[in-house]
Amino acid sequence: MPEKVDLYHTSYGNYATEVYREVRKETYGEDFGQTSWATGDEFRQIFQWIELKPPSAVLEIGCGTGGCALLIAETLGSRITGIDLNAEGIEAATGLAAAKGLDSLANFEQCDVSRPLPFPDNTWDAAFSNDAMCHIAGRLGALKEVRRVLKPGGKYLYSDALVITGAVSNDELATRSSIGYYLFVPSGENEKLIEASGLRLLRAVDATEQAARISKRWHDARNKRKAGLIEVEGETNFLGLQRFLWCVYTLTNERRLSRILYLAEK
Repeated sequence: MPEKVDLYHTSYGNYATEVYREVRKETYGEDFGQTSWATGDEFRQIFQWIELKPPSAVLEIGCGTGGCALLIAETLGSRITGIDLNAEGIEAATGLAAAKGLDSLANFEQCDVSRPLPFPDNTWDAAFSNDAMCHIAGRLGALKEVRRVLKPGGKYLYSDALVITGAVSNDELATRSSIGYYLFVPSGENEKLIEASGLRLLRAVDATEQAARISKRWHDARNKRKAGLIEVEGETNFLGLQRFLWCVYTLTNERRLSRILYLAEK
């Protein structure tokens, strides 16, 4: 079984390091702190789907270093709160918001989303979660909490990169989950859970091809900078992350694991 490796602490803790900036730029074409399978174009599409307007109050679940949240604050003027379990991600996001002069619009809090959310009912106009729901134990409870804190008519969009749509070996599952806790679900499970939570599913969009493309670019961009990354991460962690990224590419490229975007409404 592959050893556990560290992606998030390494990426968040070394967010400002030049080699990580170079990797993000080459992977995504633009750098605003991403560590996901989404491009900037997808982020901007999310803004449209959840109908963001300048006065909107928005919640991001699994904000990481705050790149997407700050893009919303900067381009739309919406107020946004990002929550994440990772303390280094929240620290980086808070610092970046201050550096960009966006701390009056963007707020970041450490939070365990597997527990009740620390917000009153009907707080948020919209919410989104980019490739983070698969890390949360008790997805139905999390969806019910999102519904609770959304205002009536509020939209919620989340992506799930671990929808099983083909045969996956035990070794592949172990490698794909080597960077932390993951919940794999069969096709159709998210639709059932959304309905059971009281939310109404508006659309489901297949974004598997994008995940394959990003994972391949990420793997290759890191490989070009092997020496520099090993200095920061150590060789064992570097090789483990390369195995992880290649596994993501293989499973998505062969459509055995799919990445789906789900848009729902309260």
